Amino acid sequence: MKAIGIVVEYNPFHNGHVYHIEQARKSTSADVVIAVMSGNFLQRGEPAFVDKWARTTMALQGGADLVLELPYVYATAHAPVFAKGAIELLDAIGCDAFCFGSEDGDIKPFEQSISVLQNAGDKYEQIVKEAVQSGLSYPKALNEAYLYAVQLSGQSLPVADLTKPNNILGFHYMQAAREINSTMAAATIPRIIAGYHDDADDEQTIASATGIRKSFFDFDTLDSVRNFFPQGTFNTLTAWRDDKGSFGNWDSFYPLLRFTILREGPKRLAEIADIAEGIENLMFRAAKNNNTFEGFMSEVKSKRYTWTRIQRMLTHIYTGFTYEHRNEIGSASYLRLLGMTEKGQLYLNKNKKKLKLPLISKAAAFSDPSLQMDIHSADMYALGIAHNTNPPIVGGDFKRTPIILP
Repeated sequence: MKAIGIVVEYNPFHNGHVYHIEQARKSTSADVVIAVMSGNFLQRGEPAFVDKWARTTMALQGGADLVLELPYVYATAHAPVFAKGAIELLDAIGCDAFCFGSEDGDIKPFEQSISVLQNAGDKYEQIVKEAVQSGLSYPKALNEAYLYAVQLSGQSLPVADLTKPNNILGFHYMQAAREINSTMAAATIPRIIAGYHDDADDEQTIASATGIRKSFFDFDTLDSVRNFFPQGTFNTLTAWRDDKGSFGNWDSFYPLLRFTILREGPKRLAEIADIAEGIENLMFRAAKNNNTFEGFMSEVKSKRYTWTRIQRMLTHIYTGFTYEHRNEIGSASYLRLLGMTEKGQLYLNKNKKKLKLPLISKAAAFSDPSLQMDIHSADMYALGIAHNTNPPIVGGDFKRTPIILP
């Protein structure tokens, strides 16, 4: 059975994601689609709209055959580490290819970009380091170094536009695949109708997840965004709302985050992953001064620190993820199965002996620092979702078994 891998967050799953799955399957003639999906905290440093189990259900209903969890240490990291973890998992489960959505929509510019940076060698990394030290944000530093490498190469062939968010991730997926000598082929499909940061347009049926979340929180009703979802997603989100009473975002998590910052104090905050250059002192003052997340962020944000970078720090503060924890975790060491269809189950049965990493269907049966962090972060997410509504179900992630749909 031929398998195509995709890297996703599904925050939440929408019609654009259905298109991605369909086109990934079609363009590579794949029998199964395997999704590596972030857990309960995401790459932009924010709590997921709904938890990984609800998002797994939506993914399986929407066309995915297998859903694996991208561990917390990768899911909440900047693009190169995020991509490395995801590609290692897709390679380990035996995917023949991986497919990503991009603004360019053509794989050739990405291949050319990889070649350009390979030829630039250590100079590229040096420019990135110097640009960050001069005060540029990491994404801008990467782009500055990339433009230098392109100019240095003198190539006339098209290269990928690495100012675009999906292109950036796609480039890092391909770079990670090359670094681990993966035999997976790379494919891309064009992002259609809505850009990554675009607001939702009521006259369309496809919008970005960012636009959908913004529209939902502006109007506080699922009916305002119903047009962008397949029926399965709408049903799952409705059931979540009826059960939990709230959806994940920093506004609702902020009281617990604020408590954590004020309790820990600057000295202990400095031990948290990604905290550097004294920003812990600014965060402590901002938490004292502000009752809202928006007010807190307005006080902390600067040209040096992007909104996303700060949110990743806050995610680690909230979950207690320290530099010491990060140093304990190396390369991907397991495949945690969140859900599968009958076709996905057939793929696993046929390829079980070929998997490069152990497959976990019960968390209790496997001991690993990364998995323990996944379980802990799921408990912290449950507390944040439920602190103003129903009693939280803490410990549930440790006991869950994979979702199986026909």
